[in-house]
Amino acid sequence: MTNIKKDNTEEKILSAAQNVFVRKGMDGARMQEIADEAGINKALLHYYFRSKQQLFEAIFKSVFGKIMPNIMLMATSEKSIEEKLGAFIENYIDILMKNPFLPTFILKEIHRDPEFLAGMIKESGLQPELIISMFKQEMDNGNIRKMDPRDLIINILSLSIFPIAAKPLMSVVFFDTDQKSYNKFIEKRKVTVKEFVLHSILIK
Repeated sequence: MTNIKKDNTEEKILSAAQNVFVRKGMDGARMQEIADEAGINKALLHYYFRSKQQLFEAIFKSVFGKIMPNIMLMATSEKSIEEKLGAFIENYIDILMKNPFLPTFILKEIHRDPEFLAGMIKESGLQPELIISMFKQEMDNGNIRKMDPRDLIINILSLSIFPIAAKPLMSVVFFDTDQKSYNKFIEKRKVTVKEFVLHSILIK
């Protein structure tokens, strides 16, 4: 019973922290606010997580634990390149929409401590060499045009991430702060990005 209670408390804290990070961002979030959101006192919060950074790292690992299997499945699947890329782009944008604080955090960590961030990503199971090898094989088979696979990977990630990372600006400039219109646009991005990428690389 003790372990179950501990697990439930930890899950409540992580869920609460994620909600606060979404609303306030990494810098704006406060431990007291996270404790209030979880319905616990601050002392108990600190018992589980000593700092906001530690809390975020736990969430980061959890989220990347969902992303990486999709990436590796894309690299090892026997499906066509259209199916693999389409499924990955849709799943990736879905995860970013559910965790909109991630892109900003990653950009900050890239400048603050890139070695730490790279280590966390590798720990989550990412094997870049398999992804690069998959794209090279598709090129050798004449399915997609020849290019540096790293360019292709960066293009897919950039097209998917930027509208989420730039949400505060995009919401004002393009959607007059209408959240529903913005969400509808991002939902359509799944198809837009998929078609844009595939049309640029497929050999017909």
